[in-house]
Amino acid sequence: MPGSAPPPSPVAVDDAAPSPVAVSGPAHLLRVTLLMAGSCLPILGAVLIAPVLPKMQDHFASVPGAEALVPLALTVPALSLALLAPFAGVLVDRLGRKRLLIVATVLYAAFGTAPLWLRSLGGIIASRALVGVAEAAVMTCCTTLIGDYYSGRRRVKYLALQTMCASASATVFFVIGGAAGSAGWRVPFWVYAVSLVLAPLMASALPGPTTGTEAARTRAETPGRTFPWRRLAGVCALTFFGAMVFYTVPVEMSYLLDDLGVENSGVIGLATAIASAATVGGAITFARLKRSPDPLLPAVLALCAVGFGVMFLAGNAPLLVVGAVVNCVGTGMLLPALLTSAMSRLSFEDRGRGTGLWMAAFFGGEFVCPLVLLAGEAAVGSLAAAVGTLGLASALVAAALWATARSRDRAAGLTAIP
Repeated sequence: MPGSAPPPSPVAVDDAAPSPVAVSGPAHLLRVTLLMAGSCLPILGAVLIAPVLPKMQDHFASVPGAEALVPLALTVPALSLALLAPFAGVLVDRLGRKRLLIVATVLYAAFGTAPLWLRSLGGIIASRALVGVAEAAVMTCCTTLIGDYYSGRRRVKYLALQTMCASASATVFFVIGGAAGSAGWRVPFWVYAVSLVLAPLMASALPGPTTGTEAARTRAETPGRTFPWRRLAGVCALTFFGAMVFYTVPVEMSYLLDDLGVENSGVIGLATAIASAATVGGAITFARLKRSPDPLLPAVLALCAVGFGVMFLAGNAPLLVVGAVVNCVGTGMLLPALLTSAMSRLSFEDRGRGTGLWMAAFFGGEFVCPLVLLAGEAAVGSLAAAVGTLGLASALVAAALWATARSRDRAAGLTAIP
């Protein structure tokens, strides 16, 4: 339409584009560290209290419905994040990234430590929902700032690093939660206070992003300019599905091992840690590939499908772990590929809302993942078969993406012929 900005290329990775901030030195290192630490806060919220859920269950055993309500304390932040991330994105664009990030980081500590003094299970669950609200703002701001501060290959590198840090931190937080929980089920909630250390550092070390050019400011203020819904819809739909693929192994690995007769918690923990390390390895691989994200997606989803297939066919624990590792190498590449693809479709003035929508799609897929697999298990008879079915779906999506890319390339070739 007249006056609208030309859409950013959905596939290009521009190595020549300059970053608006310094990309070396102590200030750069501190900035990246803070953004990665902020990106890990939602992971802390997702896994920290998992080891103490049985103790919480015992403490609230007299509360009606505690069997369902106590696990909800673990998962409700992800639901809040999924529902509120789009609104957080709007606030990011209107109020500013840095300001909202600092406020949300402080609120994260307040809501996260609330169960230390709350006595009712309902109150604790409500505080956990508010943790999800803060997480929505923190995660959206951190990811948007990565898109603001860096461009080209550096943006790809730091979005992949974000995935690596999140995957690695999950294992660390699980260990911390288990160790702290040995002193009482409320003790792990003290860890949420770490964000009070991050907030003042963010206020002093993170520069306020700028649009970079006067033209970008003009585009943002142009009457009639619309948000690029169509360009973002496809990648958000794919992200919702990709989140289910991403979270299947972390959520279901222990159950799959149990079905194979493995009951030793140490063995289960080791197997999950190996798979988590493979996710980090996939993210590192993605960061080193000098390729645009979109053409990689069919191959990455196909790799995930192969891993699911091996897990479905596995008749013993070692083969199941091999399948999980193959799958997690794929998911480690899948997440930054999807996020980079979404970022490449967004200009500065749309990046907050666009990131919020992407976060909503991803965490929405995380929330429904166990529900979908539970329904699949009921339909096909076993959890392994449900995982195999998800692998088949992944292969079909990969084939559809490949066929679409081929058709687009052929059409472009015909158009180029004089």
